[in-house]
Amino acid sequence: MSTRGAALLQPDAAGLARAAEILTQGGLVSFPTETVYGLGADARNDRAVAAIFAAKGRPSFNPLIVHLGDITAANEICDFNDDARCLAAAFWPGALTLVLPLRPQAGISRLVTAGLDSIAVRVPDHKVAQGLLAAFGGPVAAPSANASGRISPTTAAHVRDSLGDRIDALVDGGPCFVGLESTIVACLGTPTLLRAGGIPSEAIAACLGRPLAISENPDAPVSPGQLLSHYAPIGQVRLNATARQDGEVMLGFGLMDADLNLSPAGDLTEAAARLFDCLHQLDAMGAARIAVAPIPDHGLGRAINDRLKRAAAPR
Repeated sequence: MSTRGAALLQPDAAGLARAAEILTQGGLVSFPTETVYGLGADARNDRAVAAIFAAKGRPSFNPLIVHLGDITAANEICDFNDDARCLAAAFWPGALTLVLPLRPQAGISRLVTAGLDSIAVRVPDHKVAQGLLAAFGGPVAAPSANASGRISPTTAAHVRDSLGDRIDALVDGGPCFVGLESTIVACLGTPTLLRAGGIPSEAIAACLGRPLAISENPDAPVSPGQLLSHYAPIGQVRLNATARQDGEVMLGFGLMDADLNLSPAGDLTEAAARLFDCLHQLDAMGAARIAVAPIPDHGLGRAINDRLKRAAAPR
């Protein structure tokens, strides 16, 4: 692992080839996806995966998402039932992670799955991520590229500020265009929503033709993003605030008086893309107390509210 700061790589053929070489050698590479920047390592290499946990300060019982180039690659490491095939056909590549049974001979590090017999997999919809996966030619374990429990990164600068001296390389592919982590659905029986995210749960239910079951068990996560306190800025967060109190900085939504605004137009897509960047800005401002305006709890608003609830949870 680098002690001099991450090498900054361009998202061109030479940069991606160098990034793939670092992964092959067991190093850590941050790269952009459509959701957030990931911190990638060879998912088959125990030492490389352990380095992810060390760099992030991440609990080892919290599983990682494995990124793959296409469904053919995913089929090599996990088993798809009819529901999973339906969702993969509809939403891959894209901001959907599926939790599926792990094939016994898949060769994936047990650290990736936290010792479980299931695995979280995704095919990202980003040309830089796809280019890196093609250059590397294998499964890449990649949680968000930030210190565990802190704000997820949506720009290369966020990664550099959080983990720049703990990783080997950073591919700068510009800002992430979704800006919110993937939706996670377990297909281990009844399709179950484990984390709201970049694909609205309504769209997933419509694809399946029936509602999703809902699961929340932060004490024993079976996928990333289920820990109760997560995505947290430095300051304390108060939700559903209609106005700031003394000493608070206001994070607004819609037309209102606010220090920062997720979307003055009240657009949930814009708000999702801006959420983590606004939280990073609040940290840069030194905000000790943060008031957050109400967010409509439908579509992407559910995922935004999920992140804000975890950001506000006791630490």
